[in-house]
Amino acid sequence: MSSSLPVIVAVDGSDDSLYALDRAVDAARRRGAPLRVVHVRQYAPWAQPDVLTAGPPDPEDDPVLDQVRARFEGRAGLPVVEYRALEGAPGAVLPELGSAAQLLVLGSRGRGGFTGLLLGSNSMAAARDAECPVLVVPRHGRKVDEGMTVAPGPRVVVGIDVDNPDGMPLAFAFLEAELRGCRLQAIAAYSWPPRTWAASGEFAELMIDQSAVENEIRTLAEGFLAPHRARHPDVRSEAHAMPGDAAGLLVAASKDAELVVVGRHRRRLLSPARMIGSVTQAVLLHAAAPVAVVPPTASETNA
Repeated sequence: MSSSLPVIVAVDGSDDSLYALDRAVDAARRRGAPLRVVHVRQYAPWAQPDVLTAGPPDPEDDPVLDQVRARFEGRAGLPVVEYRALEGAPGAVLPELGSAAQLLVLGSRGRGGFTGLLLGSNSMAAARDAECPVLVVPRHGRKVDEGMTVAPGPRVVVGIDVDNPDGMPLAFAFLEAELRGCRLQAIAAYSWPPRTWAASGEFAELMIDQSAVENEIRTLAEGFLAPHRARHPDVRSEAHAMPGDAAGLLVAASKDAELVVVGRHRRRLLSPARMIGSVTQAVLLHAAAPVAVVPPTASETNA
């Protein structure tokens, strides 16, 4: 695969951003794409009256970008690399970079914010608003207490919502699995036991065969996988219908995974603002593997 659009990675000198940088190098190399390294220098506009007339900052005079150049010195097999220094509020600038990228890569937290936060506000803003997929790389060594029993070997994990399917995360996940030469694990979660309101106002459990429900969920998931399997015949994929919370299952599956792929909420008529969604947010906060947040297609955005 190759594209004229670059893989863009944002750096700020933090360990998290430098770890994300290494992931971005790998992503650009797999795609045959150039790598654009960006440092957004935050400023207070009222403190710099000449900022609008001074032009963009010089990338040759940026200590953070110099740190990246030093990190790359002597490294073989790098993609074509370019450097950009920008000024502005990172939470606003970073999502805008997605309009000119095939992938935007960020660390889970940078230098700003509170040290206790699990996910920085800039990463969250980019995952919510960018027009391209956003890869958020967790802090090195993040652990998941309870993993999922899976066959050994590298894998890409993707979530499927059979009640509200979105083809873009599946397309991205299959491409990633193909580029990485690993298998794809698709997880479709369902609530169990099913409940409904009783006349007394309390929840009542429904008498339904769980195996029948699970088979139906798996059949639906297999149907969503079918067109992507046809486009990527070399990718070995497996559909899992599993009882439980979708976020919890995806976080458990992230242990020892190469990547977890999730979708972003589509806009609704009564909720036009872009949203990440509770499942995606929980996966971003807790997954041990890098998480790719994939936006819906333009035609689905206002569905």
